[in-house]
Amino acid sequence: MMRAPARILVVDDTPLNRKLLVDLLEIKGYAVSTAPTGAEALAELERERPDLVLLDVVMPQMSGYEVCEAIRRDPETRLLPVVMVTALDASEERVRSIEAGADDFLSKPINAEELLARVRSLLRIKELHDTVQRQTSQLTELNRMLEQRVREQLAELERLGHLKRFLPPQLAELIAGGGSRMLEPHRRRVVVAFVDLRGFTPFAESAEPEEVMDVLAEYHAEMGRLIMEHAGTLERFTGDGLVIVFNDPVELPNPEERAVRMAAAMRDAAMGLREKWRRLGHDIHVSIGMTTGYATLGMIGFEGRRDYAAIGSVVNQAARLCAAAEGGQILISGRLLSTVEPLVESEPVGELALKGFRRPVMTHSMLRLRPDT
Repeated sequence: MMRAPARILVVDDTPLNRKLLVDLLEIKGYAVSTAPTGAEALAELERERPDLVLLDVVMPQMSGYEVCEAIRRDPETRLLPVVMVTALDASEERVRSIEAGADDFLSKPINAEELLARVRSLLRIKELHDTVQRQTSQLTELNRMLEQRVREQLAELERLGHLKRFLPPQLAELIAGGGSRMLEPHRRRVVVAFVDLRGFTPFAESAEPEEVMDVLAEYHAEMGRLIMEHAGTLERFTGDGLVIVFNDPVELPNPEERAVRMAAAMRDAAMGLREKWRRLGHDIHVSIGMTTGYATLGMIGFEGRRDYAAIGSVVNQAARLCAAAEGGQILISGRLLSTVEPLVESEPVGELALKGFRRPVMTHSMLRLRPDT
């Protein structure tokens, strides 16, 4: 791509002088404009920004010094190269030119080679300055864009951190990437597991607060790891109680299988914790209740504080089954068993009358996963 020729403004009240300078400059490929007075020169600067000004000192009404001073007062032209041209005493006029803000000085009669050399030199400086200015503007814009991007990323990280409070990391990242509609209220078939620590209340009443916090920290860490490993969604936890949902907010293949495998892994992990707690004198064990059915799910709360929630009888039923389970026992509804029977060994508990349910719920105790599954 060819570069546009440098633009030079020649200011002189003598037509012959203007023509001489124009001819010298145009033959070297410069684009030249002219002005016969200082006022017209300033008007030309407003219309079109030249790259350099050749400015006669002695002109009627407005001298070259006054024009140069006006150029320097304008923020838009204060760095524009200005060469003063005069036939007066060179040493005296050079000082006055510098005081007025000129970059260089030429004496009349004009030496063509000297003129062109000084023009080339000042234009190189102007080009370097323009490059620096352009790069500075680009850098400023890049910084602005970077700051905006950082603000967006911080907001995204804050949102992602909030989502990770109840979602496995991979699901939280998926939703943070643009899937917020998944958290609008909706109805879906889910599997709900309610996990509780049997014997926790008497333990908390008799133990020191530090001991209680230590037990909860170990319990939450181990159960949380298994929830994430099986792609469950932690709907909420209340002290020793955990509510886990499968198949929302992202639909999963085989949510029932994931749920029972998680429950079996939780019971196994709890056995190890139980032995440790027993050596410390604490009689605590995990109980689990699970069922499947439809629930309404989504975000609830208010501005500044929102949580993910599952609402419906399926959640209440899981909680009641957990409350009916003994330490180390996993109680599942007949409805859930019908979907996972090839995977688990179980024994019937019978129809349980659960609080809040008009009809008894057929319940089974999940013993273990089948060895070949």
